[in-house]
Amino acid sequence: MTEPTPQPTPPGPEDGTLETRLSEAEARLSEQREAWLRALADADNARKRAQADVAAAHRFAVERFAASMLPVLDSLEAALAAPEGSSQALREGVELTLKQLAAAFEKAGISPIAPASGTRFDPNRHQALAAVESEGEPNTVVAVMQKGYLLADRVLRPALVTVAKALESGAGNPISDSNLESN
Repeated sequence: MTEPTPQPTPPGPEDGTLETRLSEAEARLSEQREAWLRALADADNARKRAQADVAAAHRFAVERFAASMLPVLDSLEAALAAPEGSSQALREGVELTLKQLAAAFEKAGISPIAPASGTRFDPNRHQALAAVESEGEPNTVVAVMQKGYLLADRVLRPALVTVAKALESGAGNPISDSNLESN
């Protein structure tokens, strides 16, 4: 048994609809391609705008801080330009300048790290310069050598501190194995 071979369909009224369908499909494809290209161009333009905005933000990021530093600069220049006066006047001028600087730092979100004596040592915010024997609790701040600073919650500079360590007994080295029984 052989299978009958399909007969080609004679051209008829359906051919016109197929051509119409094909041209409609091609038109839709063309419209969708144009819409896709427009969306691609819009995305590229948005990316370029975002890059330009970031570049401008980097360029002008310190503008507010710099503007708040200008009065500090003016005060220092005025102090140097003033004729020699009393040490009290100089001290008052320096105190005023320090207040202006502190206000500028506060506006910029810069805050000091100045742990009080007895505060627990925090290696994320403090840097130990020395460990001294103290009757206080070990691993606490004994003294602040230099204040540190935070910008928002990020450490700009850790506070330089002296940390308490436990008092050693006079019986010898507590780390040594030779006197384990005497301790």
